[in-house]
Amino acid sequence: MKGKLSDLHKRPKDIVSVLDRNHSVTLFYRGKAKGMIVPASSPPEKRVSVAGHPAFGMWRDRAKMKNVRSGVAKLRKTRYSL
Repeated sequence: MKGKLSDLHKRPKDIVSVLDRNHSVTLFYRGKAKGMIVPASSPPEKRVSVAGHPAFGMWRDRAKMKNVRSGVAKLRKTRYSL
């Protein structure tokens, strides 16, 4: 399908229906092709919990970070005292 850039605002439902049929949409601005929207090749990934992320808890063995509130307060305090 060919469409104008303004169709993204005026007719988004039509564009999504074209993508549902596995067709691509070429966007034109002032008669020149500016971009292409292609359908996703795979379904969206499942959401993973934060606790499942590899970086979660990476500082749990650090003694300085045992008390999170004091650690964050120390990071946020001003450099100079007034």
